This record gives sequence, C-alpha cells and structure tokens, in this order.
Amino acid sequence: MAFSSIFCCVKGSDRKGQAKKQPTWRVFSLKELHSATNNFNYDNKLGEGGFGSVYWGQLWDGSQIAVKRLKVWSNKAEMEFSVEVEILARVRHKNLLSLRGYCAEGQERLIVYDYMPNLSLLSHLHGQHSAENLLDWKRRMNVAIGSAEGIAYLHHHATPHIIHRDIKASNVLLDSDFQAQVADFGFAKFIPDGATHVTTRVKGTLGYLAPEYAMLGKASESCDVYSFGILLLGLASGKKPIEKLNVTVKRTITDWALPFACEGKFSELADPRLNGNYVEEELKRVVLVALVCAQNRPEKRPTMLDVIELLKGESKENFTALENDEMFKIPPAVDDDALSGAEGNADSAASEEKEPKPEIEKDLSITCNDKYFLFLNRKYHFVGLCRLKSMKYIDLAWILYLGLGPNMCIIAMAVLGQGCHLWIIAFDNAITFLNFPRSNQNSNKK
Repeated sequence: MAFSSIFCCVKGSDRKGQAKKQPTWRVFSLKELHSATNNFNYDNKLGEGGFGSVYWGQLWDGSQIAVKRLKVWSNKAEMEFSVEVEILARVRHKNLLSLRGYCAEGQERLIVYDYMPNLSLLSHLHGQHSAENLLDWKRRMNVAIGSAEGIAYLHHHATPHIIHRDIKASNVLLDSDFQAQVADFGFAKFIPDGATHVTTRVKGTLGYLAPEYAMLGKASESCDVYSFGILLLGLASGKKPIEKLNVTVKRTITDWALPFACEGKFSELADPRLNGNYVEEELKRVVLVALVCAQNRPEKRPTMLDVIELLKGESKENFTALENDEMFKIPPAVDDDALSGAEGNADSAASEEKEPKPEIEKDLSITCNDKYFLFLNRKYHFVGLCRLKSMKYIDLAWILYLGLGPNMCIIAMAVLGQGCHLWIIAFDNAITFLNFPRSNQNSNKK
C-alpha cells in the first residue's frame, strides 16, 4: 500500500477546511523510533494487546510520542496496519487520536501518535490510576460527551462513514486535560454510501459486542452505539462489562443496572468512588442513555447524534420520551444469577440452597458459526461469545449450525455428551429448546 500517497492526498484535500493548526504527519525511520523509545525498552512500555505493544518515546525536539509496534508481521497484521493508517489519515476531530506518522521498514510496522499523559479511561476505572480518584463527575461527563462526539464524527461526518468496531474503555484515551480521544482503528470498517451494514468476521471485545454483530457478523453504526452504551454504564458505575460474582456466577452490567433504573434508584448505580459528588439529573441521563444504547434490538437504539443531544440535555421532549420508554416501564424479572449458576426457578425464593441444575439449563447458548457460541442468560439477554474449544463447562460432543430459518430465526442442533439431541430455535428475544433423547434402538439402527 502506498502510504506516502495517502498522506499527500489527505493533506491536500484538508487545506481548504483546516481551522486551527494541523498536526504534521511524516514517515519515521526505524532508527529514529529506536532512539526515541530507548530501543523499545521494557520500562517504556505503556501497554500490550493482541496487536503488539505500545511504548512511550521522546523525539529529539523534546515532544512525547506513543509508538504502537506490531507484534509479528503477517498479512493480517499488514491489513490492520494499513486500515488504521488510512483511517487516521482521513479523519480529523478533537476527540479522535491524532496521528504523528508511521514506519514501515522490512517487516517492522509501527504507528506513531501523540502521547496521552493520562493514559486510558480503563486505567482510571480499573487500572493503575483507579485508586487515585482523578475522575470526578465533571470529568466523567466530559469524557462521555467527548467520546460520543468522536464516534459521531466517524458515523455521520467522515467520508465514507466509518464503523470503529472496538469501542471500549481501553480505547478511550485521556489527554493532559482529561479530554477524551477515541483510539485504535485497527478493526475499523468503511461503510459504502447507501449501505446499512457490512458483513464481516466478528472482531471486538467480549462484553462490548452487539448481539446481531456477534451472531451474524453484520457490522453497522448501531454496533458502535451498543458498545458505547456499555462503556457509558461503566463510566458512571465504575463496574466492568461482565462482573464475576463467584466461581460459577457472572453478571452483565446491563442486567445489574436495568432493575435499578426501572425503580428509579439511580444513586445505587453511581460509582462509590464519587462519594455522592455527582449531579443527579446528569447521572440519570447517562444511565438511561447507556441502557437504551445497549438494548438488544438494534432498530431501537439511538444514533450517536441522538446520544450527544440526550447527554447534553438539549431536548427535554426527547429525554421525556426516553424516560417513558417501554424498557424502563416494566421491571425485568428478578434473576441475580444472570449468566450462569442460576439455581432453581424465579418462583422459588428459597431455591438458593437447592442442588444446581444441569449446566445446559443454566446457560442458554446458540451457535454463531462453526467456531463460536453465542451466550444468553435466562432472560435471553446477550452476554458474550466463546470459542467452541474453550466451552468446557457445557458438555457438548459437537454442534451443527443449520443456518437461518424463516424470519431470520437462528436454528442450531447440538448433540450432548449424554446422548441427547438439543434443537435450538432463536428468534428476537424468544428461544425454544426441543430435547429429543436418543434411544439405544435408534442408535443401533443408525
């Protein structure tokens, strides 16, 4: 890919519309980046992910940079590198991470960014800065609105429109003033004009994936909206997307938050580290917007432009409509064991002491394809995705994905280790299980 031509073209096309000082992009030499990062010294490492590592560095002029170094060269890594460089070369927004340049020498692929001294949102919620309580409510609101504006730019103002596909707390960076900058465009996709979605391989992070994307690989702007809703709930509450209550019990952040929202107990959802120092009306807006973003039905989710308007409180009519949304009117069924380890049924308050039911009755799962299972809790809410090989706690011998039936219902058939067929038919939020015990006679006939 001709990276130099990308930068040349983009610079030229942006001259007419540039407002303030534009960052200078350039090609860095590998020698220069070795010098800036002290030969990619371990002490300079800021973080590490599936792509590789990020290092702090300092250029000869004293400016600080962050350098993403791809772990291993491959066609896949080359593609993600190319996509990220191209997208960063195209976009320009105060809430999107700025590109300083790149290096492509031999099999080395490196991307150079402005250094963000306050690291990521994740580091303040659950990482090295979490005990310092630097994120007061005002900063959290600025992060929420700023990151929403960055994503809205990708969805509505970039040409062509862009889906990020990996919105999460670790990909929202914070500058010296705690202003949010959305980062990491390695999984991003361009949306052609007139297209409602693109069908692609599932990428992203467990807990943030929209169910329709995880199930069918259909990526759209609405998938980013779902992920942003999960991020927003975490920002307000300080909780992770999926919380492990004990060895067998997990709970999604939406399953935890929705009952409180339905009962109007918004103070129960505030991060305890705030010590009650928040604006109640703003907290309410953040929680309701987050939950409506993270609902399972994509057609019911708002756009990011709607999200910004609601977060800023610019339309009382729209917020009143949000408060009266049906999802907040009917309290969800009480089910503390949201993911697994559910003991007994909803009608029995004393069921906690009973023996657990067989594993297949605890977790509902349907196949996405030949490599993944989609997990839903007992309220049929999407909770995550697992690779087939890692599914140890459900005793499955094999699974057969039969495809899409009428009205886009998903049909699958599993054969349990105990010799029992399990047909799974899923449509919208309703799931039907049909068990067919396999007799010895039938097995012999086959």
